[in-house]
Amino acid sequence: MFAAAILALLATLTLALVRAALGPTVFDRLQSANTVGTCAMLLLAVIGFLGGRPDFLDLALVYGLLNVIGTVAVLKYFRHGDLGEGSE
Repeated sequence: MFAAAILALLATLTLALVRAALGPTVFDRLQSANTVGTCAMLLLAVIGFLGGRPDFLDLALVYGLLNVIGTVAVLKYFRHGDLGEGSE
């Protein structure tokens, strides 16, 4: 069962990388990068479960949070042109 989950995640990862290469807009590429991060997080969790290493789940959660924060930061940059508010 876990082998099927890993194969499905690898197939999703491959399709997301193709989308990143062929995406016509920056937002398509950003969405595919977010998908790659999510697939990597899930792969890390599954591999940690298979190996009997519960600390991998903590690493996967931290990686997922960094993935979300990075996506929001890049979207804010593309919308406003900077990441912080100036004193202007």
